Amino acid sequence: MGERKGTNLYYPPDYDPRAGGLNKFLGTHALRERARKLHMGILIIRFEMPYNIWCNGCGNHIGMGVRYNAEKTKIGMYYSTPLYQFRMKCHLCDNHFEIKTDPANLDYVIVSGARRQENRWDPKQNEQVVPETKEVSCRLYDDAMYKLEHGIEDKKVAKSRDSALEGAIALNESIWKDDYSSNCAVRALFREKKKELKKKQTEDHALLKKTGLDIDIVNEHEDDIRLAKLLTHKRDARKKGSTALKRLVSIVRSKNKKKILFLNDRLKLQNHESPKVQEVISKPTTSKVNDSNASLVNYDSSSSDSNT
Repeated sequence: MGERKGTNLYYPPDYDPRAGGLNKFLGTHALRERARKLHMGILIIRFEMPYNIWCNGCGNHIGMGVRYNAEKTKIGMYYSTPLYQFRMKCHLCDNHFEIKTDPANLDYVIVSGARRQENRWDPKQNEQVVPETKEVSCRLYDDAMYKLEHGIEDKKVAKSRDSALEGAIALNESIWKDDYSSNCAVRALFREKKKELKKKQTEDHALLKKTGLDIDIVNEHEDDIRLAKLLTHKRDARKKGSTALKRLVSIVRSKNKKKILFLNDRLKLQNHESPKVQEVISKPTTSKVNDSNASLVNYDSSSSDSNT
């Protein structure tokens, strides 16, 4: 704050930077009037009322959140936390009241000049959720078994309060019943169903126009859907069977074709080798025939000689 105020200010001609800054050179403080009692250990701040109070001077009510210019003073220490006291004047009278901090209970305490408006109660009396103390929080952090037991107890308490919570909800619904909201919910549901019926009628009309039929189309039933799926499954199975049979026939045909080609190749090979085979086979056959013919000639000549 002081640095912001010290920016772009007028520096007199006799300003000496060795003074340590413009505030020191002029003998002023960065907080101006708020630091006028700083030599007494008092700093003036804006204090906001932490809760509702009653002023002892005029008896008027001062609400939580009202702001005052308060004198802040350090009055002691709570372990390593400083204790501060705030003194302020009532805006409705000349009475002054003092409030100090209470770090042990995380609260503010009225010292003099006012009294607190009591709106405090024990949360356990009206079954509210009570924040854990520091001891319990530390034990939950350090002890795993205690944390587990604590969670089980919380679940038991939650189950025991379910019936009471449901009863309170039912009571509120019966007392604070909102007919307008119920009517809106019913009308929204009716609109959705009407849209579905209109869409179905459009689809049925398109189907009748496509098929050229003049009949009433009834709603689908689960049995009809199941039967249609079975028929579709059988048709697909037949298609798959016929496809497999065609494939098997094509495989057999391809194998037979390969076999026929192999036999043709063998026949061609035999036709190429046949002249040599005939030459080898024809020689003994020719000699046998010639020998038989010679014997026949010799037999004929001998027989002719004997006759003569």
